[in-house]
Amino acid sequence: MKLPYPSCLLSALALLAACNSQPATTATTAATETTATAGADSITAETIGGYLREVSSDEMMGRKPFTAGEDKATAYLAAQFKELGLQPAPSGSYFQPVPMVEISVKPAPTAQIAGNGKKLTMQYKDDYVVFSQREQPTVSVQNSPLVFAGYGVVAPEYGWDDYAGLDVKGKTVVVLVNDPGNAGNDTTLFKGKAMTYYGRWTYKYEEAARHGAAGLLIVHDTKPAAYPWSVVLSGAVGPKLRPQTEDKGASKCAIEGWLTLDAAKRLFTAAGQNYDQLYTAANTKGFRARPLGGLTFSTSLQNELRRQTSKNVLAVLPGTTRPDEYIIYSAHWDHFGIGKAIAGDSIYNGAVDDGTGLAALLSIAKAFKEAPHKPERSIVFLAVTGEEQGLLGSAYYAQHPPFPLNKTVADLNMDMLWPFGKMKDLTVIGYGQSELEEYARVAAQAQDRYILPDQQPETGMFYRSDHFSFAHVGVPSLYASGGYESRDKGKDYIAQKRQEYTTNYYHKPADQFDPNWDLSGIAQDAQLYFEVGKKLASETTFPQWKEGSEFKSIKR
Repeated sequence: MKLPYPSCLLSALALLAACNSQPATTATTAATETTATAGADSITAETIGGYLREVSSDEMMGRKPFTAGEDKATAYLAAQFKELGLQPAPSGSYFQPVPMVEISVKPAPTAQIAGNGKKLTMQYKDDYVVFSQREQPTVSVQNSPLVFAGYGVVAPEYGWDDYAGLDVKGKTVVVLVNDPGNAGNDTTLFKGKAMTYYGRWTYKYEEAARHGAAGLLIVHDTKPAAYPWSVVLSGAVGPKLRPQTEDKGASKCAIEGWLTLDAAKRLFTAAGQNYDQLYTAANTKGFRARPLGGLTFSTSLQNELRRQTSKNVLAVLPGTTRPDEYIIYSAHWDHFGIGKAIAGDSIYNGAVDDGTGLAALLSIAKAFKEAPHKPERSIVFLAVTGEEQGLLGSAYYAQHPPFPLNKTVADLNMDMLWPFGKMKDLTVIGYGQSELEEYARVAAQAQDRYILPDQQPETGMFYRSDHFSFAHVGVPSLYASGGYESRDKGKDYIAQKRQEYTTNYYHKPADQFDPNWDLSGIAQDAQLYFEVGKKLASETTFPQWKEGSEFKSIKR
């Protein structure tokens, strides 16, 4: 998983969990009492620990795609599924090939902004970063007219269209980070401070490409972005994995990138515009995009390409009465492999991220297989590749589903479960999206836990793990875990432990299995997920998106 904010913000996030009241909800088909079954009881801390020790061992070499670590990790997962007696995908294999291309970018050291007698030279890394999804050795934009399009959002359900009346073909579009409700002062816009999908930088690139733009530059501002420029920089400069496409990325903008806030202000000044005034206008309903003073943008980059195929690992337990309807459990198997040594260790084991999710996935699979009553609907267990590179494996599954999406009931996703003991809360990321929250509430109440909405929804965490790939194609998705109040040690203890993890372990070799961890909380979460899946499998109805969800109108 990629955290959406720097570590200095995380302790504040955790401490926000002081309010533990349960939001009012309406009754759904899930609103029945649930008690732990023999299947759920078989999920123990010991079972979790056995799987976690294996998937995060040095033997797995950090589980990086395109390496021997991928071969070892995926072979282990497939062997576990086979040993449990689970069936492979319809193809006859436990593997789903995921074609990717690794793009290493070498940009020109500068970008030129010129026009109307003005000329600005922007310095790579200091003022801007650029990259490209086009699979070609040289990519450039030359004398591309610059336009400002607010947030770069087209959201009919909110009556918002930043591209209205604007022809951007061949032009480079400059937009603000986040969305009008989140970043502005009017909490009645969109979902207020809770980020919508329209605030995601990935969406902004997609929308610009749909309108034929040559380039898209996002203005970075630390507060609405929820992370500093250093995070943008670190994500832009290294090799990136992208999905292979039939058109080799030709439908994407030639240039995608970011501007620092200072560079954007200089650009707007050169265009005869005031940044603060443009910002205010962009946060007002009815805003219309505008050219930037006749200025143009020019830069280029070199791409080094490496095409290869990674793989998702999946297995299915067929349903007894409705085997053509599917419930998916997902977790990502990938991490960062072998890299820069820190304190003499170069293996990035990824024990918490996301060895914990894999251990829960395997434990749930084992529990379903050994349960006295088999599920009526089919249960799919899916370990995906490329999450750390942008949800690539889950996105590929969603676009090439081995099991029909219109027969897929839900995705239940597990990512970064905390090894700090049992929790009183169940925090639902993206609370308010779907009826799956009510299923989770019933299962949580049976464990004497309370539901806690995402404590910092403005960071857009709902869009940052693999469940989002399913939401994006209309499949209701749940992403929840305990994480803010220890049953025995309270909230401050968890805030401290999360801060320690983020500072000292996250995406570092130190994220490795610790035999002193208390895995009872992970077992608790896995038991809850088992109960949610078991309930879904016993029904004939499909959970729905709630009113106000941007995914409600998606046909699948």
